[in-house]
Amino acid sequence: MQIGELARQTGCEVETIRYYEREGLLPAPARSTSGYRRYEPQHVEQLNFIRHCRSLGMSLADIRQLADYHRHPAPEPCDRVNALIDDQIRRVHSQI
Repeated sequence: MQIGELARQTGCEVETIRYYEREGLLPAPARSTSGYRRYEPQHVEQLNFIRHCRSLGMSLADIRQLADYHRHPAPEPCDRVNALIDDQIRRVHSQI
């Protein structure tokens, strides 16, 4: 699918999608022979994850850490990820 369809499916602005690509939060899509970005279902999934995290007030740096851990899970315990999530839960509770 092209970027407009990805935007429609996720409710995300086209420029925001491009920004997330530049920031490395969204994997770069393949390009068609005419140079158009070609997105796959995993891009929809990743973009929905990013948007959900943002709706919870997570920073882009925290989202990047979670996405990196998801792409490259470490064999050690998830202590760093758990601490990140626990901190976010505390921030949400303090806002409420």
